[in-house]
Amino acid sequence: MRALILLALLLLPLPAWAQELKIAAWNIAWLTSKPAGHPDLPRDLTTRTEQDFARLRAYAERLDADVVALQEVDGPLAAARVFDATAYDFHFPAESDVQRSGFAWRKGLQVTRNPDLMALDLRPTARRSLRRGADITLHGANGARLRLLSIHLDGGCAQGSVRQPNNSDCQNLGQQAQILADWIAERRRENMPFVILGDFNRRFTRDDEMLSMLNAASPMRRATEGFSNPCWARDGHGRAFVDHILLGLRAADWLVKDSFRVLSYTERDPALRDVISDHCPISVRLRLP
Repeated sequence: MRALILLALLLLPLPAWAQELKIAAWNIAWLTSKPAGHPDLPRDLTTRTEQDFARLRAYAERLDADVVALQEVDGPLAAARVFDATAYDFHFPAESDVQRSGFAWRKGLQVTRNPDLMALDLRPTARRSLRRGADITLHGANGARLRLLSIHLDGGCAQGSVRQPNNSDCQNLGQQAQILADWIAERRRENMPFVILGDFNRRFTRDDEMLSMLNAASPMRRATEGFSNPCWARDGHGRAFVDHILLGLRAADWLVKDSFRVLSYTERDPALRDVISDHCPISVRLRLP
């Protein structure tokens, strides 16, 4: 009888456990496989040595993220010099820019590559365009879906008005904000949990115009809110973030409490910013149902 009861218990369906994933964003600053002097690169760009790439690989291993939204990477060949290609898959928009947004994710995860958010690139024919958004859907182990958008927006308008811009950069950022708001509104209509992450080139405050535009499309949780950025901080004084992780719809509920992290570099020599990155990786953990 005991054996029959034990067998019956073993045959009962097992409970579906939540899947916890580490999601990160990292602007690796002109990460390229192109040699020094290549016409696509700035003339004064400091190209990385093998020692520099080894240093970046060590940080990627320390980051140990399941999904990384990348910025300023010129494609999978460059990404594979930092992330082990036997452990990660890659996706980048179908454009030829050196500074592309994209993704690296741990092999074994089920990911759908969605069409690029082409509209973000307001000047696609320029030698240095404004970059498309990289768009993927992550399929959780228990059927949950999460839409992820990796972005790198126009610089030069960290605090200026985007509704009444007084320069071309703020005008561009205002247009990109509306494009993102439209993308967010579409996710809300689909009832699709989403995360927008990467380099916004914007120091958000609670009443920031751009953030208000995005939240009007669907209220979001900003992982960087309430924190200062220790990356390359001087005298222990942090600064405002320009890299952000915005979580919308149920993704905000999946955020693991107190999981926001910044992976600061151990190096202190400012000269090394050019061969590591002027941006540090930021990350959160999400517990998908």
